Amino acid sequence: MSAFATASATDITVSAAASLTNAFKEIGAAYEKEHAGDKVHFNFAASDPLVQQISKGAPVDVFASADQEAMDKAESLKLLAPGTRRDFATNSLVLIAPANSKLALKGIADLQQAAVTRVTMGNPASVPVGRYARQALEQAKLWGAVEPKAIFGTSVRQSLDYVARGEVDAGFVYATDAIVQKDKVRVIATVPTATPVSYPIAAIAAGPQPAAGRQFVDYVLAPAAQAILARHGFGRP
Repeated sequence: MSAFATASATDITVSAAASLTNAFKEIGAAYEKEHAGDKVHFNFAASDPLVQQISKGAPVDVFASADQEAMDKAESLKLLAPGTRRDFATNSLVLIAPANSKLALKGIADLQQAAVTRVTMGNPASVPVGRYARQALEQAKLWGAVEPKAIFGTSVRQSLDYVARGEVDAGFVYATDAIVQKDKVRVIATVPTATPVSYPIAAIAAGPQPAAGRQFVDYVLAPAAQAILARHGFGRP
């Protein structure tokens, strides 16, 4: 029995957007309980660098992205196992400030105030939350005013940390990130985005565990994992 369990145990490697950190750790633990002996290893970072790692041969079985653009890149590089790409969660973009901030901020237009000197967001060149923020600011004709104040984070969690530590006046993160640091940041406003904030997941074609990768993708879309995502503030796909 134990020899069989060891022989059939599988290590699954999942590269996932930084905003999924808390929810996916819980999903991984639940998956391991249901699949005795299996281990789920996570690599959390901004979505674009994860695509680069996979394209360079990193042994990854599953990729979960915070926007469609990063997953489109992975698809164009033929990294995805055909037919496995699915949307599994939604989110929203929010403007946050340190909990003890004295600035009178009510919305993104207030970022033009002279008193606001540092605004953090993910780097739009490589971080989905930065792309969403830039699109929203461009749509509101505010990008020209805000860009000179921008402090770009390497991931949404870095931007969250900057705000939580009071190192910036305001920042753009996802609603689910604001919940993680709810004692240290406050949500100023939910920011409408030109493109809905949706999260796709797919198995990686060259992954070391192709069958297990597909199984994990299916698990993320099943009710137990969807309930975990909902508890962490994510919406349904």
